[in-house]
Amino acid sequence: MTVAVGANTQATAQKRNGDPGSNDTDLARRLRECREFFELPELAHLPAERKTSVLKEMRRTGTYVQSAEEILIGAKLAWRNHARCVGRKHWRTLELIDARHATSAQDIADACFEHLTVATNGGALRSIVTVGPPPLPDGREYRILNPQLIRYAGYRGADGTVVGDPAHLELTELAQSLGWRGEGPAFDVLPLMISTPDEPVQLFDVPSELVLEVPLVHPNYRWFADLGLKWHAVPAVSDMDLEIGGVRYPCAPFNGWYVNTEVGARNFSDTDRYDMLPTIAKKLRLDRSSDRTLWKDRALVELNRAVIHSFRESGAYMVDHHTVAKQFVDHVEREAKAGRSCPTDWSWINPPMSSSITPTFHRLYDPPDLDIRPNFVSRRGSGCPFS
Repeated sequence: MTVAVGANTQATAQKRNGDPGSNDTDLARRLRECREFFELPELAHLPAERKTSVLKEMRRTGTYVQSAEEILIGAKLAWRNHARCVGRKHWRTLELIDARHATSAQDIADACFEHLTVATNGGALRSIVTVGPPPLPDGREYRILNPQLIRYAGYRGADGTVVGDPAHLELTELAQSLGWRGEGPAFDVLPLMISTPDEPVQLFDVPSELVLEVPLVHPNYRWFADLGLKWHAVPAVSDMDLEIGGVRYPCAPFNGWYVNTEVGARNFSDTDRYDMLPTIAKKLRLDRSSDRTLWKDRALVELNRAVIHSFRESGAYMVDHHTVAKQFVDHVEREAKAGRSCPTDWSWINPPMSSSITPTFHRLYDPPDLDIRPNFVSRRGSGCPFS
């Protein structure tokens, strides 16, 4: 089934991009984004003079101060606009922690710890965005160097083998160069590394009571618990810029919740991550003589069964890939009824296992729009932010 591009998409793109070959300066672009933001129906309740005043202020100073309400609305729309997120049905549930006052590394760390406390909610996860200060007029920024608030260290041995998460070898080495010493196990939580305009990078250990972790067990195989696998419950992405109405927030961690495949089919199965499929296949006594025996597929299913079962038994919220696919199709249809397009990266919203038996696979979508704002904008290439 093909979904037609929303009626206003082409006109909006023309309005955003201007005539071909136009020399669009950074300020002109941000003024346009500001004007478009305040013309959105979600802000129609604001007095008309608000748009006039902020445009005047941006022309004069290059920026303006947004209200907490404007940031929250903008963050919700950023989630709704993000073409690579399959969980957008819940965009209205996002809550804001306004941390623009946090101008020291300690203040930002405290805001991150508050974020984890509120988001974890005893396992009944809440979608939270914490917004720190925008860049200074000279361009210097407040940043969290970690890709997520909770990440596991990776240690390379003298023989080249890795203990922990290979994806974070460089981050671990950076932390060690700054004086951090981990305990060395496979699931060693890295400290937060925070950069501010007026301080060198500061390290802050994440209090263990703020890290809800789920030990993995299998509903049928007792030996699975002996593998010692676990994963943290809250995927709080912390290395994307939040851009709203011409203002950029480089320190804006946000979270939803995991899809089982992000943990089971990526973090534990990718060969450049924990690479657990051979170990699980061996425990299952599968024939690994050839890929044609589908031993990887069978091990992958059992690993994901363990992930879903363990999160459910521990009381930590997670959604399975079949349910979230149905939710996304519902979201697309709801957006169409509202007269809105739904820019979507097909390769990202389909799960990394069993894709063809989920409803997201058998249809096309409005193409991704890299210029649409508000949005969460990646600073680190094409990797999955939640893996």
